[in-house]
Amino acid sequence: MKIHQLLFVCMLLAVSSGCGNKHVSDASGTFEVDEVIVSSQVAGQIMAFHIEEGSVLVKDSVVGYIDSVPLGLQKAQVEASIQALRQKTMDVKPQVKYIKDQIQVLQTQLNNALYEKARTERLIKADAATTKQRDDLNAQIDVLKKQIAANKQEIKVQETTTGTQNSTVMSEYKPLSKSVAVIEDQLKRANIVNPINGTVLTKYALAGEVTSAGKALYKIGDLSVITLRAYITGTQLAEVKLNQEVKVLVDSADGKYRNYAGVISWISDKAEFTPKTIQTKDERANLVYAVKIRVKNDGYLKIGMYGEVKFK
Repeated sequence: MKIHQLLFVCMLLAVSSGCGNKHVSDASGTFEVDEVIVSSQVAGQIMAFHIEEGSVLVKDSVVGYIDSVPLGLQKAQVEASIQALRQKTMDVKPQVKYIKDQIQVLQTQLNNALYEKARTERLIKADAATTKQRDDLNAQIDVLKKQIAANKQEIKVQETTTGTQNSTVMSEYKPLSKSVAVIEDQLKRANIVNPINGTVLTKYALAGEVTSAGKALYKIGDLSVITLRAYITGTQLAEVKLNQEVKVLVDSADGKYRNYAGVISWISDKAEFTPKTIQTKDERANLVYAVKIRVKNDGYLKIGMYGEVKFK
């Protein structure tokens, strides 16, 4: 059995027997607080760290930052790679415009040839032109139509080829963009952001030190509501329940007690130590269960201070 558990058991047994004391409490324990250890999320030199032990911090406040110059350089390098990708892509529009201009010229020639063919047909009827002239115009019209069709097909080929080349080049764009997003997230994490309202309990690092990801920087706890961790016997377990209001007593300098209102927020479902297989009635009294009692702190309650409990 641990030493502190033995002490609590002895205190509880003394309380249950009365011991001749004028003041009898139902349980006793020490005050503790929910603590959060804030760690670095990126590696680098701590450039600023604006906290001291005992400082009261507000949630989401920036209390320092870690050197982000290397991350900024990485971001610039990736953005330069993205810009280079854009320069490698081809613009098909000028080539398509050139081919369309050629098609327009051929279409004009085709329209003229069709006009001449119609005129020649009329002259042939009037015996003013020969059929050879008509045949020559038909051959010219056929060539012009094939040239126009070939140019239209060339536009499709150019668009398909250029699109494939550009897709190959831009396939690298999405991974590079994700890299930029990752670096931007790391840049945000370079700021040391306080996660909760509370008081700095311990400071583990100083400005100028080089830290690594996951290394503890400081420990913080909310002292506005403090928790009394007390121990009760197995026979008392049936007398308590969650959210039950209790009275908490703390020693005062004048020899009396400070009274606080408390609420039971947690009850252990297991004994703190294992009893013997065969239990007598007295041995069952040695079963100790932990309970947590939330108490609003007026500034006098400190971590590690002893407190007593009376169940209402």
